[in-house]
Amino acid sequence: MAEEAGTGLVFHPMEPFKIHSLFGGEIHWYTPTNATLWMFIGILAISLLFIVGTRGRAIVPSRVQSVAELAYGFVHKMVEDVAGKDGLKYFPYIFTLFLFIVFANFLGLIPMAFTPTSHIAVTGLMAMAVFISVTVLGFMKNGAGFLGLFWVSSAPLALRPLLAVIEVISYFVRPVSHSIRLAGNMMAGHAVMEVFAAFAPLILVSAIGVAVTPLSVLAIVAMYALEMLVAFVQAYVFTILTCVYLKDALHPGH
Repeated sequence: MAEEAGTGLVFHPMEPFKIHSLFGGEIHWYTPTNATLWMFIGILAISLLFIVGTRGRAIVPSRVQSVAELAYGFVHKMVEDVAGKDGLKYFPYIFTLFLFIVFANFLGLIPMAFTPTSHIAVTGLMAMAVFISVTVLGFMKNGAGFLGLFWVSSAPLALRPLLAVIEVISYFVRPVSHSIRLAGNMMAGHAVMEVFAAFAPLILVSAIGVAVTPLSVLAIVAMYALEMLVAFVQAYVFTILTCVYLKDALHPGH
């Protein structure tokens, strides 16, 4: 919380990230909250895009159909390029992850909306699901050969045990970095916009606001444009890392 002395101006940069019940009262695991509401809205928007976008299946696609086809083709090519043709079997799961993240990120840019991907509970669950899935898949596909992922056979023999320890540590850190990267970037951008927005009303309460308010508005516009880029880039990064982890599971040899 910050307060301008003598003006009564108070703002809470972390206010947009607070989870609250939609109907009041205490929050339990089954309580509908603003987080569950916006996740549901995201899922509904994805469903509408692909139901409406693919309903006609016109040879000359409409704008909605074009967006649906572009999204499908973009992720399909990503999976094939990174994980190989063997990875296409798992395309529906990766595509679902990408769509959920990108829609949650962009819907969070709507004023007064909530960004589920700014919470580590959401991104952490997705990252752990990816981590467990690729680990189980790696052992199912390769058996004990999956452990070859941690043995750098191209390195000098004396260094291989040390590198194996480092590889194991880095492997188990994956879900942490995978989740924090997304949540941290989404939270940071929204918090900065909240800080800039707090200075916009200064023109109403202080003479200094004549100079500060226009600058804060320009900063908000610039940050909003940047956050639109970040919303897509972070969905892309999360998805492509998932493809990389899938590739390691399918082809663990260094």
